Amino acid sequence: MRRRTFTAGAAGGAGAALLAAAGCEAPGDAAYGGDRAGLPGAPVTLTVLTHYASEPLRSALESAVGAWNATHRRVTVRTTAVKFTDLLTTYMVRQAAGQGPDILHPSGLWTGQLVRAGVLRPAPRDTARLIRRDFSPAAVAAASANGTVYGYPTEVQTYALYYHRRLLREAGVGGPPRTWRELEDTAYRTARRDRHGNTLVQGFGLSRADDSTVVGQTLALLAAGGGAFLTPDGRRTALGSAVGREVLDLERRLIERGAADPGIPLFRAFPSGQVAMTVNAGWWTAGLRAAMGGGYRDVGVAPVPGRAPGDRGTLATGFLLGVNARSRYPRQAWEFLHWLNAAPVPAARPAGAGRPRGAVSRMSALQVSVGSMTGRADDMRALLGGEGGHGGSRGGSGGGDANRGPFLDALHYAVPQPNGPRAQRATALLRKNIEEIWTGRAPVDTALATLTRQIDQELSRPY
Repeated sequence: MRRRTFTAGAAGGAGAALLAAAGCEAPGDAAYGGDRAGLPGAPVTLTVLTHYASEPLRSALESAVGAWNATHRRVTVRTTAVKFTDLLTTYMVRQAAGQGPDILHPSGLWTGQLVRAGVLRPAPRDTARLIRRDFSPAAVAAASANGTVYGYPTEVQTYALYYHRRLLREAGVGGPPRTWRELEDTAYRTARRDRHGNTLVQGFGLSRADDSTVVGQTLALLAAGGGAFLTPDGRRTALGSAVGREVLDLERRLIERGAADPGIPLFRAFPSGQVAMTVNAGWWTAGLRAAMGGGYRDVGVAPVPGRAPGDRGTLATGFLLGVNARSRYPRQAWEFLHWLNAAPVPAARPAGAGRPRGAVSRMSALQVSVGSMTGRADDMRALLGGEGGHGGSRGGSGGGDANRGPFLDALHYAVPQPNGPRAQRATALLRKNIEEIWTGRAPVDTALATLTRQIDQELSRPY
């Protein structure tokens, strides 16, 4: 899985305003171990290893950590960052060498693996209770293993349908598709080729960029149809169901009939108006807005189409901040994480997005400042204002981006990405077999039989 990059300045200069409150003391800070609570003993330095190695994420996190360090004399926090592609390996290698950080920031996909390896510490009982109360179910699931919460959910991504209004309008389509049948029909109507057979416009974009796009697109469509990647106990794949077969058949038909071409880079083709529709996660809105400028007004976002009108389902992925099982300072680490992820500060909205209301966590403010979101739906409503609710319009109240609305709405119904001890390997096997179908190297039935055998064998192996 490749970690995507946020675009600097994606929130339109809102970062400073949203993080301005990061240093404010809030009710409950002292009770949870701030300086006013009088931490006993010698000064403590906590280490945090994250993947926020590039801008604007690095500066956003450093700003929040700097605010903590300025107001908490006895506990200092120091951050280190590596590339996302190196993060899991770095955790495992440093842990084996006895040099693991006090605080980790892993993908939720790895939660079960890190728990099984003895890297993550369960959250304290009161902390776990607050997390279950304040975060969406999918966000909690990403930060949990076997029903136990292991950290605070941070960034959460849900998937939705992106579309170009102009391309649909030129094809005589009145709005985004609501069902798979409508999606397929719209894809054929919007696809265009030149007289030599070269693709000018793809009706539907399928991306082979990385695990998160190949697998994320497919699992989002699967969830919208009521299907699932794995059985409820997580021990076998469920993709051989009728719904799973329908999704893979749909993707293959779109390719065979010329409406989709996974060989064309989606992340360049869509902003250029060469793709009519695609499914992707909410982080992309900020990147598209920055890359397309005024052309972004032509982009709409709608829920992922399902088998029937009114079906609701999609995929949610996420990250968590948790404490190392071997940390010498677990109490101080949880206190810092509470301050960052739970203690309330006054909400501030991007310029033009209306008056702030309520209080939010510092992490929610941080994520919104870089164009992302957390699983705290109340925080997102307070920070985004008119951007929540119905997506696909040209703007929210006060000039916000209404395209973020469907992603926020999806927090309430999205299904979490499986995160058992072998989830990373199972995801890689799924990607491999999906690409076998997309490239025509294997028919759907053969690929389904192969992926079922391979994934079931992987999930049954002792850890």
